[in-house]
Amino acid sequence: FGRLDAPALVLYAGSIAWVIGYDTIYAHQDREDDLLIGIKSTALLFGENTRPMLASFYGGAVVLIGVAGFMAGGYLVFAIGLIIFAAHLAWQVMRLDIDDSAHCLKLFKSNRDAGLILFGAMLIDAVL
Repeated sequence: FGRLDAPALVLYAGSIAWVIGYDTIYAHQDREDDLLIGIKSTALLFGENTRPMLASFYGGAVVLIGVAGFMAGGYLVFAIGLIIFAAHLAWQVMRLDIDDSAHCLKLFKSNRDAGLILFGAMLIDAVL
């Protein structure tokens, strides 16, 4: 249509919040290196407060993505997918161990599954 309507902008904002969350998990893998060479990262910024900050960013992502989906006409399948997406992100927050690099990598990679859940729900909802 040659324009960006509100749902697309709200979805974009939600996506940014989600990216900040999972990028923070990823950044905890090498936060000592970041500190050593002077790179500023959210892992260093949030430190021991990572879990509540992650919950805030993921919560914001779910709300914004949900608002965008419903603004765009999403219905029941989208809502179910959004709930599963939110549960997956909550699982990440609960399982997070910022001192275990291998586990941080596993949680980071699990965001692929979170994205597939959300995309699948959006696609099925649109088709129905």
